[in-house]
Amino acid sequence: MEDFNAFLIELKNILNLSVLTMDNNVIRVYHLLGLILFALFVNLLLKFTSRLIRIQINKKGLDEGRTLALYQIVKYIIIVSAILIGMEMIGIKLTILIGGAAALLVGIGLGLQSTFNDIFSGIILLFERSIAIGDILEVGDVIGRVVKINIRTSELVTRDNISILIPNSKVVNDNITNWSHNRESTRFTVAVGVQYGSDVQLVKKLLLEASEEHPDVDKSRPAEVFFQDFGDSALIFELKFWSNKLPQVGVIRSDLRFTIDAKFREHGVVIPFPQRDLHIKSNIS
Repeated sequence: MEDFNAFLIELKNILNLSVLTMDNNVIRVYHLLGLILFALFVNLLLKFTSRLIRIQINKKGLDEGRTLALYQIVKYIIIVSAILIGMEMIGIKLTILIGGAAALLVGIGLGLQSTFNDIFSGIILLFERSIAIGDILEVGDVIGRVVKINIRTSELVTRDNISILIPNSKVVNDNITNWSHNRESTRFTVAVGVQYGSDVQLVKKLLLEASEEHPDVDKSRPAEVFFQDFGDSALIFELKFWSNKLPQVGVIRSDLRFTIDAKFREHGVVIPFPQRDLHIKSNIS
């Protein structure tokens, strides 16, 4: 019994050891242990909330993008609240901390303007819902599906399964094409040039046949062929077709080009090489 009492006294002395002193506030070992336990509790709470939301999405068929965006907002509120509570737990008065660090915060704010811009842009995205998880975005030369919208960055996965992090300020401020904003079919183009003297009606017929044979081309909206121009070395045609398979549009275009090339070869339609006239001038006197 005496050994147990001695152990409790020793444990109490260890827990009361001073770790740090700030403005007459002494941070002791038991403060840090309580802070660690509180952080573990918050982490478990976030994981439980995320799992519960996933279950509800699967069971009730909720909109995944909107539900996860709401979870992101709730998560950040919980994290900020946990930080404030944790600071109070170890005896740090927020009013004193903010007042003492005002000049430092101004300097940090000036140095992190772009970061704060990304954060506020992330909040705008989460509330405005102009871009949602699952949308297909075209950002510059990159096309990808949105898989995550964080407070500072958005994550896109390209058709090559490459993850790209894009600052939210770029998504909000730049010209971004959202292929999923219109949930109906979208029109795409495949251009091809044929040799001068070719039967243009046959070319039109073969292009329409190629679109009709592809399973991912929307048959409810008829494809069209335009005689676009008289090029330098070819007659230029454009096949306009509709499809709602946005992530696979590159594959669809490739398939159509394969089919068009095969049909042209079968019917003797020639796709010409680019031609240039070379004039040699002699200065021999």
